Amino acid sequence: MSVVAAIIEREIELTSRFVAALNEEQEVLKQGNADALAELTANKNLLIEQLNSLETERINAVGISGAEPVRGAMEKWLALHGSDKAAAVNWEKLLNFAREAKALHELNSQLVELHLRKTSEILHILTHQPEKQMLYGNTGQTVSATGSRIVDSA
Repeated sequence: MSVVAAIIEREIELTSRFVAALNEEQEVLKQGNADALAELTANKNLLIEQLNSLETERINAVGISGAEPVRGAMEKWLALHGSDKAAAVNWEKLLNFAREAKALHELNSQLVELHLRKTSEILHILTHQPEKQMLYGNTGQTVSATGSRIVDSA
């Protein structure tokens, strides 16, 4: 197995763990268990750091310059190294996991947005001050309502 195929294989393993973490995050979000999110986020961030490190290692092994898009450069490298079947197979697996991770991340973002919207609505209900009704006093001037229906309606 080539160095590039081995690096991609390690990326597949980490991306698989990242997908599992996203699935776990989704379950936590569905249950509304916000307390578990901090640990999940820390785990996801660690996986992202490791994935970024492996991607840098793969970029260096393939010889991609900073100006080239990574995916296109990988496709070009794979075309030039057609005999490295393991790298090609691993690359396809990695792309599939990456697509799955992206879809899960987008869904989880929507779930977070839904929770934030609900929380915002609840906070608005709890903190909303009713508008003060203005009444006319016996002098003909406006006065604030007292909050008592009996007194204010008299």
